[in-house]
Amino acid sequence: MKSRLIQTATLAGVIGSLTLAATAHAQTDITTYGIIDAAYEYYSNSDASGSHTVRMPSLGGGMFPSRLGIRGSEDLGDGLKAIFTLENGFATDTGANAQNRLFGRQAFVGLANKWGQVTLGRNYNMIYVSTFDVDIFGPSQYGLGALDSAIPNGRSDNSIAYRGTFNSVTIGGTYSIGRDTSAAGGSSGTNCPGEDGTGGNECHEWSALLRYDGANWALVSAYDRMHGGPSASNNLTTEKTDSRMHVGGYMKFDRWRVGGGVVARDNQGSSTQPRSRLYYVGAAYNPVPAVTIDGQLAKLDYLSSVNDSNQILLRAIYAFSKQTQVYVAAGHISNHGTAAVALSAGGSVGAGMGQTGLITGIKMSF
Repeated sequence: MKSRLIQTATLAGVIGSLTLAATAHAQTDITTYGIIDAAYEYYSNSDASGSHTVRMPSLGGGMFPSRLGIRGSEDLGDGLKAIFTLENGFATDTGANAQNRLFGRQAFVGLANKWGQVTLGRNYNMIYVSTFDVDIFGPSQYGLGALDSAIPNGRSDNSIAYRGTFNSVTIGGTYSIGRDTSAAGGSSGTNCPGEDGTGGNECHEWSALLRYDGANWALVSAYDRMHGGPSASNNLTTEKTDSRMHVGGYMKFDRWRVGGGVVARDNQGSSTQPRSRLYYVGAAYNPVPAVTIDGQLAKLDYLSSVNDSNQILLRAIYAFSKQTQVYVAAGHISNHGTAAVALSAGGSVGAGMGQTGLITGIKMSF
């Protein structure tokens, strides 16, 4: 508790200091922004005896993870800008920090011009960047993150990132020399701080992006490889790697948006299920401007195992304004063999059991 109070006070002090600095120095443009999303949910079969759970999710809101951010830029002349972003994630139900860091979502500084931007710090990797334009449900409580937690947690410590757009083509990449300094667990192979001076690839990570945008459609592809280390979790030890290749696309027409793709994974940290394919397709429809109805189908298919999982989702969103929305979503996941993939990110389910859930909440952005 004392640590959380100190972190909260530190965050408030940082925001106050940067706001005062922006007022004093008009050439620096600083913006504060955020999302507050809170939800209640119910889901069945939360253990082997068939119990049910009612809770407020702690990992994020029902539709978007809550956050508080500060971004800034300074015009350096000749089209060159200095940029930075500090973005804190927090749990709305308790106010606790997320990602086990003060600025766990993003923390970087860099330079940008017409050739793109280069940033150093804690950056999104290209799997994250490529997925959420295509994935209809995005980083919601019910979504692809339940099937592969690395997708909504695609960030790297100690990294350098580049992204640039040239006409219709976007390219990007990241490289980290110590991809995850947290020992708290989470997505694949956490507790891998790197920077050990051995000269090898321990705890390194790299990713690449290629995207093409048409008038009402886009095609994206991205690759990410995480190297293991001596203390990395999920058995991703030294000399082992965990790799993902994402290919997807979307189309927009009239009141519809349709997207889909596949994430191919080769995880050397697993001796029994090293290779998998995550297929997904979704659609969103706006019957009137204030209402969105969307749905998604997904399948996590292990190539050498029967322990597969299928997911079906349906959601309705009502927008009071551009900033405030209410929503309700329902979903079902079926687990085969001994699979125990929960419908709700961070939830639990009995091995081999199906699970049905319902979540409703409110999201406000600023």
